[in-house]
Amino acid sequence: MGSMLHSQGVAFRVWAPYAQQVSVIGCFNDWDSTRHPMQAEENGYWYANVAEARAGDQYRFLLSTPQGEFKRIDPYAREVTNSVGNAIVHNLNFDWQGDDFQIAPWNQLVIYELHIGTFNDQTDLNNPGQFSSVTARLEHLQKLGVNAIQIMPVGEFAGDRSWGYNPAHIFSVEMAYGGPLAFKQFVKRAHQAGIAVILDVVYNHFGPSDLDLWQFDGWSENDHGGIYFYNDDRATTPWGETRPDYGRGEVRQYILDNAYMWLQEYHVDGLRFDSTLYIRTVNGSNDWDLPEGWSLLQAINDLVARKFPGRITIAEDLRNNNWLTKDVGAGGAGFSTQWDANFVHPIRQAVIASDDEQRSLTAIRDAIGYRYNDDAFERVIYSESHDAVANGHARLPQEISLNDPKGWYAQKRSTLAAAMVFTAPGIPMLFQGQEFLEGGWFRDTVPVDWDQDDEFHGIVRLYHDLIQLRLSRDGFTRGLCGQSIQVYHLHDDRKVIAFHRWDQGGTGDDVVVVANFFHAAQDNYTIGFPAAGTWKLRFNSDWRGYNDDFSNHFSTDAIAAPGSYDGLPWHGSISIGPYSVLIFSQ
Repeated sequence: MGSMLHSQGVAFRVWAPYAQQVSVIGCFNDWDSTRHPMQAEENGYWYANVAEARAGDQYRFLLSTPQGEFKRIDPYAREVTNSVGNAIVHNLNFDWQGDDFQIAPWNQLVIYELHIGTFNDQTDLNNPGQFSSVTARLEHLQKLGVNAIQIMPVGEFAGDRSWGYNPAHIFSVEMAYGGPLAFKQFVKRAHQAGIAVILDVVYNHFGPSDLDLWQFDGWSENDHGGIYFYNDDRATTPWGETRPDYGRGEVRQYILDNAYMWLQEYHVDGLRFDSTLYIRTVNGSNDWDLPEGWSLLQAINDLVARKFPGRITIAEDLRNNNWLTKDVGAGGAGFSTQWDANFVHPIRQAVIASDDEQRSLTAIRDAIGYRYNDDAFERVIYSESHDAVANGHARLPQEISLNDPKGWYAQKRSTLAAAMVFTAPGIPMLFQGQEFLEGGWFRDTVPVDWDQDDEFHGIVRLYHDLIQLRLSRDGFTRGLCGQSIQVYHLHDDRKVIAFHRWDQGGTGDDVVVVANFFHAAQDNYTIGFPAAGTWKLRFNSDWRGYNDDFSNHFSTDAIAAPGSYDGLPWHGSISIGPYSVLIFSQ
C-alpha cells in the first residue's frame, strides 16, 4: 500500500472503493491528472506504476467520485510535508549498522516517559524540540540508569505542538520533530546507548482535525466519516466522531500494518496503546462492548508475538481489567503489561494528603501488592505520567505543597512516592523531569527546565540510587526484580509500613523495605526480619547527600536476633527519618 520505491520508479496503491476513477498526481507529472491514471483492482483498490517518480517526490491521489473530485494525501504516506500538505515518496532504506538490540526482560525494565516536543533546552521557544534534542540528552538518561524510554505519539498531527494524541497521518512521523529519518537515527542512537524505545500509538480515534481520511472517497452514511470510520453511534469518542471501523477488513489491516511498520521499519522495542478502553468499548463502560475492537487488539498482539518475539506491548486502560494481559489463546487481549490505576492513585493520595492522619497505610499496602493474574510485571507502576500531571493535576511536588513546590515537604514526600515505585513489584516508570522536581503541570508548550538538573542534583542522585537498587546492579538486591512481596508490618498510628521482597530468597536476594509516612522520625523501632544476622542499609532517603535540608537521620545497619515479631522468626531495631524510606539486604 502507499508508495513503493523500486528500481524502475515508484508503484502506488490506494483503497478507494467508491471512487469512479483515480490518478496519481505529483511533481513528477506537473500535477497533471491525465498522465498517470490508476488501474482498478479487486475490492476497491487502485494501482499505478510511475517510472518517472523518485524518492523525495511530492504527490497526492486525485479521486473522481459521485460527490466530486478530491485530492487526497496517501493514507499510507511514510512522510508528508505537513498535516495538510502533500505526501512524499519515502526511501525506506536505512543503515541500521547491524542493530540487533533486545529490550530487557519485563522484571528488569525501568521506563522513562517523555514528550519529544518539550524534552529539550532549546533557546528557540517558538519551535518544539526534535529527536536530536532527545538524542543530546541520552547521556543523562544513561547516567540516571533507565533502560527504556516511552515516547508520546510521533505520528503527524495538526500544527507543530501537540501531546500527539490527535494523529492526522499515522504512518508519517511528525515533521516538526524531524521526520522519519531523524526518528530512525534517534532509535539507533538510543539502542547504542543501551536504551529501548517504546512508542505510544493512538488507534482509538484519528484526528479529529486535518484528517484527510474523513469521507476519503466521498462516500459516507449519516454524515459521518466514510470508509475508514464507523458511520453510526459507534463513531463517537471523547475526542470526536472519528473511531476507526474495526470491523472492516481494510481498516483493520491499515492499523495492523501501522503497528507492523513501527516495529519493522523503525526498530522500536514496543508499543504503548492509548486508551484501549475506547477500542474495546463504545462509550467507556462495559455495558456497550465493541467485540471487533477487542479482536483487533488480539490480532495486533498476536502479530507482535509471532513476528517480533520479545517486544513489549502496553495497554493504557486504567479499568483494572486482568483480561487485557491474559493470553490471546485464553480469550485475553494478549498485552505484555498495562498501566495500573490501582497503584498511582492511592500512592499519590498518600503523599499529597496534608495531614498524616489522612494517609491510609492499608491503601498503600493494597497498592504495592496488587497484581493482574499471576505475574507482578503485568503492570506498569508510577507516581507521575503525562496524564497524572495534567488535566487538573500537577506534578507531585506542587500537589504536595502549592506554595513551596521545591521545599522540604515537597521533596520528602514526592521521593517517598518514588521509593514505592521502585520497591513495589511491577515495571517502574518515571515521567520527564520527575528526577529533578519538574514543577507545574504538563503542557506541550513548556520545555523541561534543565537548570533544575543541576540545582537538584542530589534528588537526581536519589533516583539514580533507587534505580541501581531496583535493578540489583551491585548484586545485593535481586529481590526487587522478583515476583514476591509480603507486607508484614503495618502500624497505622505511627504510619510505618515494612515489606519483604524476594526472587529466590537468600543472601543478595532478600530485601526489606521500611517506609515512614509520618512527619517525625521513629527511633528504636522494632520490626521483624526474614533472616538472622546483619541487614546492611543500602538506601536511606533522608541522607543529606540527597539534599542539604534533609535531616540525615541516624539510620544504620540492623541486627536481626532470634525472637518472633510481625509473624517472622527474627526481629531488629531500626531508626528512620521523617517521610523516609530505608532499604536493607544481606
